[in-house]
Amino acid sequence: MSALGMAAALSGCGSSGGASQDVTLKLVAADYGDSKANSSQNYWDKLVKEYEEKHPGIKIDVSVYSWNDVDAKVKKMVADGHAPDMAQIGAYADYAAKNQLYKVDELLSIPVQADFVSRLAEAGEVERVQYGMPFASSTRLLFYNKKLFADAGLTPPQSWSDLAAAAKVLKSRGVKIPYALPLGHEEAQAETMMWLLSGGGGYVDGSGSYGLDSEQNVDTFDWLKNELVAKGLTGPTAPGKLNRADAFAAFTRGDVGMLNGHPSLMQAAARKGVKFGMVPMPGINGKSKATMGVADWMMAFKQNGHAEQVGDFLDFVYDKKNVLEFSHTYDLLPVTAGASEAMAADKNDKRLDPFLKELSNAELYPVAKTSWAQVSADIKQQIGKAVSPNASPTAILGQLQRSAAAAENSE
Repeated sequence: MSALGMAAALSGCGSSGGASQDVTLKLVAADYGDSKANSSQNYWDKLVKEYEEKHPGIKIDVSVYSWNDVDAKVKKMVADGHAPDMAQIGAYADYAAKNQLYKVDELLSIPVQADFVSRLAEAGEVERVQYGMPFASSTRLLFYNKKLFADAGLTPPQSWSDLAAAAKVLKSRGVKIPYALPLGHEEAQAETMMWLLSGGGGYVDGSGSYGLDSEQNVDTFDWLKNELVAKGLTGPTAPGKLNRADAFAAFTRGDVGMLNGHPSLMQAAARKGVKFGMVPMPGINGKSKATMGVADWMMAFKQNGHAEQVGDFLDFVYDKKNVLEFSHTYDLLPVTAGASEAMAADKNDKRLDPFLKELSNAELYPVAKTSWAQVSADIKQQIGKAVSPNASPTAILGQLQRSAAAAENSE
Protein backbone atom coordinates (compact mmCIF):
# COMPACT_ATOMS: atom_id res chain seq x y z
CA MET A 1 0.00 0.00 0.00
CA SER A 2 2.90 2.36 0.57
CA ALA A 3 4.29 1.82 -2.94
CA LEU A 4 3.14 5.19 -4.21
CA GLY A 5 4.92 4.68 -7.48
CA MET A 6 2.06 2.33 -8.41
CA ALA A 7 -0.48 5.15 -8.14
CA ALA A 8 -0.62 6.08 -11.81
CA ALA A 9 -1.20 2.52 -12.90
CA LEU A 10 -3.95 1.88 -10.38
CA SER A 11 -6.04 5.02 -10.57
CA GLY A 12 -6.81 7.59 -13.21
CA CYS A 13 -8.13 10.09 -10.67
CA GLY A 14 -4.91 10.47 -8.80
CA SER A 15 -2.59 9.98 -11.73
CA SER A 16 -0.27 12.56 -13.20
CA GLY A 17 -1.80 12.16 -16.66
CA GLY A 18 -3.68 15.45 -16.39
CA ALA A 19 -1.01 17.14 -14.34
CA SER A 20 1.04 18.43 -17.29
CA GLN A 21 -1.17 21.51 -17.75
CA ASP A 22 0.05 24.81 -16.32
CA VAL A 23 -2.00 25.11 -13.16
CA THR A 24 -1.63 26.96 -9.86
CA LEU A 25 -3.33 25.22 -6.95
CA LYS A 26 -4.27 27.20 -3.87
CA LEU A 27 -3.85 25.53 -0.47
CA VAL A 28 -4.83 27.10 2.84
CA ALA A 29 -3.32 25.33 5.85
CA ALA A 30 -3.19 25.59 9.61
CA ASP A 31 -0.04 26.43 11.56
CA TYR A 32 1.12 23.76 14.01
CA GLY A 33 4.20 25.69 15.10
CA ASP A 34 4.50 28.06 18.03
CA SER A 35 7.06 30.42 16.47
CA LYS A 36 8.33 31.57 13.09
CA ALA A 37 11.18 29.11 13.38
CA ASN A 38 8.91 26.07 13.38
CA SER A 39 5.94 27.46 11.46
CA SER A 40 4.12 24.99 9.22
CA GLN A 41 4.93 27.40 6.38
CA ASN A 42 8.47 26.03 6.50
CA TYR A 43 7.21 22.47 6.13
CA TRP A 44 4.95 23.32 3.20
CA ASP A 45 7.60 25.45 1.44
CA LYS A 46 10.03 22.53 1.47
CA LEU A 47 7.38 20.03 0.38
CA VAL A 48 6.11 22.25 -2.42
CA LYS A 49 9.62 22.94 -3.73
CA GLU A 50 10.30 19.22 -4.00
CA TYR A 51 6.97 18.59 -5.74
CA GLU A 52 7.26 21.48 -8.19
CA GLU A 53 10.74 20.37 -9.27
CA LYS A 54 9.21 17.08 -10.44
CA HIS A 55 6.03 18.66 -11.87
CA PRO A 56 7.06 21.81 -13.80
CA GLY A 57 3.51 22.46 -15.01
CA ILE A 58 2.04 22.79 -11.53
CA LYS A 59 2.52 25.53 -8.94
CA ILE A 60 1.28 25.21 -5.36
CA ASP A 61 0.43 28.45 -3.58
CA VAL A 62 0.28 27.80 0.18
CA SER A 63 -1.05 30.24 2.77
CA VAL A 64 -0.62 29.25 6.42
CA TYR A 65 -2.73 30.80 9.19
CA SER A 66 -2.95 30.29 12.93
CA TRP A 67 -5.59 27.94 14.31
CA ASN A 68 -7.37 31.03 15.64
CA ASP A 69 -7.94 32.27 12.09
CA VAL A 70 -7.68 29.49 9.53
CA ASP A 71 -11.22 28.08 9.68
CA ALA A 72 -12.73 31.57 9.41
CA LYS A 73 -10.41 32.43 6.49
CA VAL A 74 -11.56 29.41 4.51
CA LYS A 75 -15.20 30.02 5.38
CA LYS A 76 -14.97 33.57 4.04
CA MET A 77 -13.15 32.50 0.88
CA VAL A 78 -15.86 29.97 0.13
CA ALA A 79 -18.66 32.43 0.93
CA ASP A 80 -17.07 35.01 -1.38
CA GLY A 81 -16.96 32.50 -4.24
CA HIS A 82 -13.18 32.04 -4.12
CA ALA A 83 -12.77 28.60 -2.57
CA PRO A 84 -9.19 27.33 -2.40
CA ASP A 85 -8.40 24.11 -4.21
CA MET A 86 -7.45 22.53 -0.89
CA ALA A 87 -7.89 23.40 2.77
CA GLN A 88 -6.19 21.78 5.75
CA ILE A 89 -8.38 22.84 8.67
CA GLY A 90 -10.43 21.56 11.59
CA ALA A 91 -13.74 20.46 10.04
CA TYR A 92 -15.09 19.37 6.68
CA ALA A 93 -18.74 18.37 7.25
CA ASP A 94 -20.33 21.76 6.53
CA TYR A 95 -18.71 21.90 3.10
CA ALA A 96 -19.50 18.26 2.33
CA ALA A 97 -23.17 18.81 3.22
CA LYS A 98 -23.31 21.66 0.68
CA ASN A 99 -21.80 19.44 -2.05
CA GLN A 100 -18.72 21.67 -2.27
CA LEU A 101 -16.07 18.97 -1.81
CA TYR A 102 -14.65 16.22 -3.96
CA LYS A 103 -15.12 12.69 -2.69
CA VAL A 104 -11.80 11.21 -1.65
CA ASP A 105 -12.06 8.45 -4.24
CA GLU A 106 -12.31 11.14 -6.94
CA LEU A 107 -8.85 12.37 -5.93
CA LEU A 108 -6.47 9.86 -4.44
CA SER A 109 -4.89 6.79 -5.97
CA ILE A 110 -6.15 3.50 -4.58
CA PRO A 111 -2.98 2.70 -2.55
CA VAL A 112 -2.96 6.11 -0.87
CA GLN A 113 -6.66 6.07 -0.05
CA ALA A 114 -6.40 2.53 1.35
CA ASP A 115 -3.42 3.46 3.54
CA PHE A 116 -5.30 5.80 5.89
CA VAL A 117 -5.68 4.51 9.46
CA SER A 118 -9.16 3.00 9.25
CA ARG A 119 -10.50 4.68 12.39
CA LEU A 120 -9.51 8.07 10.98
CA ALA A 121 -10.77 7.39 7.48
CA GLU A 122 -14.18 6.43 8.88
CA ALA A 123 -14.31 9.69 10.81
CA GLY A 124 -13.92 11.50 7.48
CA GLU A 125 -17.13 10.02 6.12
CA VAL A 126 -20.59 11.50 5.73
CA GLU A 127 -23.23 8.84 5.06
CA ARG A 128 -20.44 6.35 4.32
CA VAL A 129 -18.78 8.54 1.70
CA GLN A 130 -15.35 9.95 2.59
CA TYR A 131 -14.83 13.66 2.02
CA GLY A 132 -12.37 14.46 4.80
CA MET A 133 -8.79 13.19 4.56
CA PRO A 134 -7.12 12.93 7.97
CA PHE A 135 -3.99 15.07 8.01
CA ALA A 136 -2.74 14.93 11.58
CA SER A 137 -3.86 12.95 14.60
CA SER A 138 -3.27 12.69 18.30
CA THR A 139 -4.46 10.77 21.32
CA ARG A 140 -4.35 11.68 25.00
CA LEU A 141 -2.77 10.10 28.04
CA LEU A 142 -2.67 10.95 31.73
CA PHE A 143 0.65 12.66 32.53
CA TYR A 144 1.98 12.61 36.07
CA ASN A 145 4.95 14.31 37.71
CA LYS A 146 7.37 11.50 38.58
CA LYS A 147 9.20 13.40 41.29
CA LEU A 148 6.02 14.44 43.10
CA PHE A 149 4.72 10.89 42.91
CA ALA A 150 8.00 9.33 44.08
CA ASP A 151 8.37 11.77 46.97
CA ALA A 152 4.83 10.89 48.10
CA GLY A 153 5.27 7.14 47.60
CA LEU A 154 2.51 7.06 44.97
CA THR A 155 1.99 4.82 41.96
CA PRO A 156 0.25 5.92 38.73
CA PRO A 157 -3.54 5.75 39.02
CA GLN A 158 -5.53 3.12 37.16
CA SER A 159 -9.02 4.07 38.34
CA TRP A 160 -10.94 7.16 39.38
CA SER A 161 -10.60 6.22 43.05
CA ASP A 162 -6.82 5.86 42.59
CA LEU A 163 -6.67 9.29 40.96
CA ALA A 164 -8.68 10.95 43.74
CA ALA A 165 -6.63 9.25 46.44
CA ALA A 166 -3.34 10.32 44.82
CA ALA A 167 -4.63 13.87 44.42
CA LYS A 168 -5.55 13.98 48.10
CA VAL A 169 -2.05 12.91 49.12
CA LEU A 170 -0.46 15.45 46.78
CA LYS A 171 -2.62 18.21 48.22
CA SER A 172 -1.60 17.25 51.74
CA ARG A 173 2.03 17.62 50.67
CA GLY A 174 1.49 21.16 49.37
CA VAL A 175 1.20 20.47 45.63
CA LYS A 176 -0.50 23.51 44.14
CA ILE A 177 -2.63 21.66 41.58
CA PRO A 178 -2.99 17.94 42.38
CA TYR A 179 -5.10 17.35 39.25
CA ALA A 180 -5.47 20.03 36.58
CA LEU A 181 -9.01 20.09 35.16
CA PRO A 182 -9.02 22.59 32.26
CA LEU A 183 -12.67 23.25 31.45
CA GLY A 184 -11.99 26.78 30.25
CA HIS A 185 -13.07 28.04 26.84
CA GLU A 186 -9.88 27.05 25.01
CA GLU A 187 -10.43 23.29 24.80
CA ALA A 188 -13.09 22.29 27.31
CA GLN A 189 -14.66 19.95 24.76
CA ALA A 190 -11.51 17.77 24.85
CA GLU A 191 -11.19 17.44 28.63
CA THR A 192 -14.93 16.80 28.81
CA MET A 193 -14.83 14.04 26.22
CA MET A 194 -11.93 12.29 27.94
CA TRP A 195 -13.86 12.14 31.19
CA LEU A 196 -17.13 11.13 29.54
CA LEU A 197 -15.42 8.23 27.77
CA SER A 198 -13.71 7.12 30.96
CA GLY A 199 -17.13 7.04 32.61
CA GLY A 200 -18.62 4.81 29.91
CA GLY A 201 -20.43 7.62 28.12
CA GLY A 202 -19.59 10.10 25.39
CA TYR A 203 -21.06 12.81 23.21
CA VAL A 204 -23.25 10.47 21.14
CA ASP A 205 -25.32 7.39 21.96
CA GLY A 206 -25.37 4.02 20.24
CA SER A 207 -27.56 5.34 17.44
CA GLY A 208 -25.20 8.22 16.70
CA SER A 209 -27.47 10.91 18.16
CA TYR A 210 -26.28 13.35 20.80
CA GLY A 211 -26.59 12.02 24.33
CA LEU A 212 -24.87 14.63 26.47
CA ASP A 213 -27.21 14.21 29.44
CA SER A 214 -27.04 10.41 29.59
CA GLU A 215 -26.98 8.77 33.00
CA GLN A 216 -23.29 7.89 32.60
CA ASN A 217 -22.36 11.46 31.68
CA VAL A 218 -24.28 12.95 34.60
CA ASP A 219 -22.63 10.45 36.96
CA THR A 220 -19.20 11.42 35.61
CA PHE A 221 -19.72 15.12 36.26
CA ASP A 222 -21.28 14.46 39.65
CA TRP A 223 -18.09 12.59 40.55
CA LEU A 224 -15.82 15.33 39.21
CA LYS A 225 -17.71 17.99 41.11
CA ASN A 226 -17.99 16.12 44.41
CA GLU A 227 -14.77 14.08 44.54
CA LEU A 228 -12.24 16.42 42.92
CA VAL A 229 -13.42 20.02 42.68
CA ALA A 230 -15.35 20.28 45.96
CA LYS A 231 -12.43 18.73 47.85
CA GLY A 232 -9.98 21.30 46.51
CA LEU A 233 -8.01 18.80 44.45
CA THR A 234 -8.07 20.81 41.19
CA GLY A 235 -6.11 23.83 42.37
CA PRO A 236 -6.92 27.47 43.12
CA THR A 237 -8.33 28.33 39.66
CA ALA A 238 -11.92 27.28 38.99
CA PRO A 239 -11.94 24.60 36.25
CA GLY A 240 -14.20 26.78 34.10
CA LYS A 241 -11.52 29.48 34.16
CA LEU A 242 -8.56 27.16 33.52
CA ASN A 243 -7.44 26.80 29.91
CA ARG A 244 -5.36 23.93 28.55
CA ALA A 245 -2.36 26.11 27.71
CA ASP A 246 -2.25 27.42 31.28
CA ALA A 247 -2.58 23.90 32.69
CA PHE A 248 0.27 22.67 30.47
CA ALA A 249 2.45 25.62 31.50
CA ALA A 250 1.78 24.87 35.17
CA PHE A 251 2.78 21.24 34.61
CA THR A 252 6.09 22.30 33.06
CA ARG A 253 6.72 24.47 36.15
CA GLY A 254 6.26 21.45 38.40
CA ASP A 255 3.03 22.81 39.94
CA VAL A 256 0.75 20.01 38.69
CA GLY A 257 0.60 16.43 39.90
CA MET A 258 -1.55 15.01 37.09
CA LEU A 259 -3.34 16.13 33.93
CA ASN A 260 -4.46 14.82 30.56
CA GLY A 261 -2.08 15.71 27.75
CA HIS A 262 -1.12 15.11 24.15
CA PRO A 263 2.35 14.39 22.69
CA SER A 264 3.50 18.02 22.47
CA LEU A 265 3.50 18.21 26.26
CA MET A 266 6.42 15.78 26.32
CA GLN A 267 8.79 18.22 24.66
CA ALA A 268 7.56 21.17 26.71
CA ALA A 269 8.04 19.29 29.99
CA ALA A 270 11.43 17.91 28.96
CA ARG A 271 12.69 21.41 28.06
CA LYS A 272 11.88 22.54 31.60
CA GLY A 273 13.47 19.47 33.19
CA VAL A 274 10.23 18.01 34.50
CA LYS A 275 10.39 14.22 34.82
CA PHE A 276 7.05 12.73 33.87
CA GLY A 277 5.29 9.43 33.29
CA MET A 278 2.28 8.63 31.16
CA VAL A 279 -0.52 6.09 31.59
CA PRO A 280 -3.86 5.51 29.88
CA MET A 281 -6.77 7.54 31.21
CA PRO A 282 -8.17 5.90 34.35
CA GLY A 283 -11.78 4.70 34.23
CA ILE A 284 -14.36 4.07 36.92
CA ASN A 285 -12.97 0.67 37.86
CA GLY A 286 -9.76 0.50 35.86
CA LYS A 287 -8.34 1.66 32.56
CA SER A 288 -10.85 3.56 30.43
CA LYS A 289 -12.35 1.38 27.69
CA ALA A 290 -11.76 4.15 25.13
CA THR A 291 -9.54 7.19 24.84
CA MET A 292 -10.07 10.40 22.96
CA GLY A 293 -8.51 10.82 19.56
CA VAL A 294 -8.26 14.04 17.57
CA ALA A 295 -7.82 14.48 13.84
CA ASP A 296 -7.45 17.53 11.61
CA TRP A 297 -8.58 17.40 8.03
CA MET A 298 -7.53 17.97 4.45
CA MET A 299 -10.30 18.60 1.90
CA ALA A 300 -10.51 19.58 -1.73
CA PHE A 301 -13.09 21.99 -3.15
CA LYS A 302 -14.75 21.33 -6.49
CA GLN A 303 -15.15 24.97 -7.52
CA ASN A 304 -11.95 25.25 -9.59
CA GLY A 305 -12.23 21.80 -11.14
CA HIS A 306 -8.63 20.64 -10.69
CA ALA A 307 -9.36 17.12 -9.47
CA GLU A 308 -6.49 15.39 -11.31
CA GLN A 309 -3.84 17.92 -10.31
CA VAL A 310 -5.09 18.08 -6.72
CA GLY A 311 -5.14 14.30 -6.51
CA ASP A 312 -1.61 14.02 -7.83
CA PHE A 313 -0.32 16.56 -5.32
CA LEU A 314 -2.17 14.93 -2.42
CA ASP A 315 -0.74 11.54 -3.34
CA PHE A 316 2.65 13.19 -2.80
CA VAL A 317 1.56 14.86 0.46
CA TYR A 318 0.57 11.45 1.85
CA ASP A 319 3.80 9.73 0.85
CA LYS A 320 5.13 7.88 3.90
CA LYS A 321 8.28 10.01 4.05
CA ASN A 322 6.30 13.25 4.11
CA VAL A 323 3.75 12.03 6.65
CA LEU A 324 6.57 10.94 8.97
CA GLU A 325 8.42 14.23 8.59
CA PHE A 326 5.35 16.24 9.54
CA SER A 327 4.58 13.94 12.47
CA HIS A 328 8.13 14.16 13.80
CA THR A 329 8.27 17.94 13.42
CA TYR A 330 5.15 18.55 15.50
CA ASP A 331 5.02 15.47 17.76
CA LEU A 332 1.84 14.21 16.14
CA LEU A 333 0.72 10.74 15.14
CA PRO A 334 0.78 9.60 11.49
CA VAL A 335 -2.56 9.24 9.74
CA THR A 336 -1.45 6.43 7.42
CA ALA A 337 -0.84 2.80 8.28
CA GLY A 338 2.51 2.73 6.51
CA ALA A 339 3.86 5.71 8.43
CA SER A 340 2.40 4.39 11.70
CA GLU A 341 4.14 1.06 11.23
CA ALA A 342 7.42 2.82 10.46
CA MET A 343 7.10 4.98 13.57
CA ALA A 344 6.31 1.95 15.75
CA ALA A 345 9.41 0.16 14.43
CA ASP A 346 11.77 3.12 14.92
CA LYS A 347 13.55 3.10 18.27
CA ASN A 348 13.91 6.87 18.03
CA ASP A 349 10.12 7.16 18.21
CA LYS A 350 9.65 5.04 21.35
CA ARG A 351 8.37 8.07 23.27
CA LEU A 352 5.31 8.12 21.01
CA ASP A 353 4.54 4.39 21.41
CA PRO A 354 1.96 4.86 24.18
CA PHE A 355 0.02 7.36 22.07
CA LEU A 356 0.21 5.13 18.97
CA LYS A 357 -1.13 2.17 20.94
CA GLU A 358 -4.17 4.19 22.00
CA LEU A 359 -5.03 5.28 18.44
CA SER A 360 -6.72 2.02 17.45
CA ASN A 361 -8.99 2.36 20.50
CA ALA A 362 -9.65 6.06 20.11
CA GLU A 363 -13.03 7.76 19.80
CA LEU A 364 -13.09 10.98 17.81
CA TYR A 365 -15.34 13.99 18.01
CA PRO A 366 -18.57 13.56 15.99
CA VAL A 367 -17.05 15.63 13.19
CA ALA A 368 -19.31 14.19 10.48
CA LYS A 369 -22.18 16.18 12.01
CA THR A 370 -22.55 19.66 10.55
CA SER A 371 -23.92 20.67 13.96
CA TRP A 372 -20.71 19.70 15.79
CA ALA A 373 -19.05 23.11 15.43
CA GLN A 374 -21.96 24.78 17.25
CA VAL A 375 -22.28 22.03 19.85
CA SER A 376 -18.54 22.16 20.55
CA ALA A 377 -18.71 25.93 20.98
CA ASP A 378 -21.60 25.55 23.44
CA ILE A 379 -19.67 22.97 25.46
CA LYS A 380 -16.65 25.28 25.65
CA GLN A 381 -18.83 28.08 27.01
CA GLN A 382 -21.02 26.12 29.42
CA ILE A 383 -19.44 22.91 30.71
CA GLY A 384 -17.21 24.58 33.30
CA LYS A 385 -20.34 25.60 35.18
CA ALA A 386 -21.25 21.94 35.74
CA VAL A 387 -18.60 21.58 38.45
CA SER A 388 -19.08 24.97 40.10
CA PRO A 389 -20.29 24.95 43.74
CA ASN A 390 -23.91 25.97 43.26
CA ALA A 391 -24.57 24.35 39.88
CA SER A 392 -26.24 21.08 38.95
CA PRO A 393 -24.43 18.84 36.45
CA THR A 394 -27.83 17.40 35.51
CA ALA A 395 -29.15 20.85 34.63
CA ILE A 396 -26.07 21.97 32.69
CA LEU A 397 -25.82 18.74 30.69
CA GLY A 398 -29.57 18.84 30.07
CA GLN A 399 -29.29 22.36 28.70
CA LEU A 400 -26.42 21.34 26.43
CA GLN A 401 -28.36 18.30 25.24
CA ARG A 402 -31.40 20.37 24.30
CA SER A 403 -29.23 22.79 22.33
CA ALA A 404 -27.39 19.91 20.64
CA ALA A 405 -30.63 18.15 19.69
CA ALA A 406 -31.99 21.36 18.21
CA ALA A 407 -28.80 21.90 16.21
CA GLU A 408 -28.86 18.29 14.97
CA ASN A 409 -32.53 18.55 13.92
CA SER A 410 -31.77 21.64 11.89
CA GLU A 411 -29.06 19.89 9.83
